[in-house]
Amino acid sequence: MTIDALRRFFLPCFQPTTTSAPPTITTKKRLSTSLRDDLDDPKLRENQKQEDQDSTTPDETPTTIPANHSLAPPRTSKTMVIGTIFGHRRGNHIWFCVQHDRLNTKPSLLLELSIPTSLLVKEMHCGLVRIALEYHADSPESELSHCPLHSIPIWNLCCNGRKLGFAVRKKATQQNRLMLKTMQSMTVGAGVIPSGLGSECGSDPNNGCGELMYMRANYECVVGSADSECFHLINPDEGPGQELSVFLLRSR
Repeated sequence: MTIDALRRFFLPCFQPTTTSAPPTITTKKRLSTSLRDDLDDPKLRENQKQEDQDSTTPDETPTTIPANHSLAPPRTSKTMVIGTIFGHRRGNHIWFCVQHDRLNTKPSLLLELSIPTSLLVKEMHCGLVRIALEYHADSPESELSHCPLHSIPIWNLCCNGRKLGFAVRKKATQQNRLMLKTMQSMTVGAGVIPSGLGSECGSDPNNGCGELMYMRANYECVVGSADSECFHLINPDEGPGQELSVFLLRSR
């Protein structure tokens, strides 16, 4: 009776370990044996390498960017220039001069605008001046349709939406250079220069020659494309003041 009682108590305690342990050990042995068999076969090794490459390809593909892929459109070019607007007090024309260096008396752009000085002063009193210069090419194959904007000799002129004639590209004369030389020490300012400087007067005494009025300031030059460029007046100290812009636009 004592032996039977001990068997009834201790046999259930040993029975779970003896039944569950062998399947676990045999499963590990079978798995390790199959892996060794796979590695010993050359064909299976090649298949395994191919599967590894295929599994890594989807992760690497998104980071590959084609060479001809454009990430962003080209940006506009912005530079700082010195712009001078000048004209005789009773003159029928004004001039717009652009310099990249105030010490260089040869301007990069000099335009004669058929705007009377008195009319420009009147428009500036309103605080907003928009001068638009437009050129329409006769044909896409013409030379002026592909040349730089500063090389176009004549433009149609509009000021604040009104057509006022034309703008003509000019070459700086000796008098123009002498005037710019007197302003070398000045970047921003406005005033009057005595007669004899600036543009040439000619022989007509009624052509408005006399004191030369000028306004000199920094401009932001924005090149939008090969067919568009604009100059925006930068007011000193970023305060409210005159808004003046000159636009060059070529259409084909």
